[in-house]
Amino acid sequence: MKTLLKSALVQSALAWGLALYVRLTLRTQLWRITGAEHFAAAARSGEAVIAAFWHETLPVMPILWRVAKQQGIGPTVVLASKHRDGQMIGNIMIHLGMGLVSGSSSKGGAASFRALTRLLKSGTNVAITPDGPRGPRRVAAPGVAQLAGLAHVRVIPCGAFAARAITLKSWDKMRLTLPFGRAHLVIGAPIAVGEGGWQAALPAIQAAITAVQDEAAR
Repeated sequence: MKTLLKSALVQSALAWGLALYVRLTLRTQLWRITGAEHFAAAARSGEAVIAAFWHETLPVMPILWRVAKQQGIGPTVVLASKHRDGQMIGNIMIHLGMGLVSGSSSKGGAASFRALTRLLKSGTNVAITPDGPRGPRRVAAPGVAQLAGLAHVRVIPCGAFAARAITLKSWDKMRLTLPFGRAHLVIGAPIAVGEGGWQAALPAIQAAITAVQDEAAR
């Protein structure tokens, strides 16, 4: 079974099936959206942004791409771990209309970090889970602030919560969304990061992501 699950064909089929499940689930949710104007303002400015949210929200966060497009936000790529599980998540995001960059936000010297910097400077938005791929839960790695500082873009904290979900026994306590329930997406105010001041910005980014996630859950 483990060998079968490692097969590229099986991985591709699983990613397609899970992406279909996510689409169907999101369509059955009764959504409340808070803070969409922050995306609209970013779109009017023409500047790329980093959308940051906790790893636990990945199954419900595709609603973010829909709202972003509605507000005029352009192409977006997601950063996913090179680990097999990370690539599975990345392939699901591709099926949901996202681009994919493989790597880790905590390794600032990696090729993925440089690629993200180039993409942001060219106008492509980036989505990051700063506590992924392995935690600690809700602790932001330095990469998100470093990236924002180098690319001269702002970080938009995002949170989402679905009332009907199964909480997995994983390090991040990820919630697998179930159909036909109420859900809330919260988009926070952008956080500016100076090129040389990412250390000072990191605690503010972490606190802001937690705050919007808590607001979504309430």
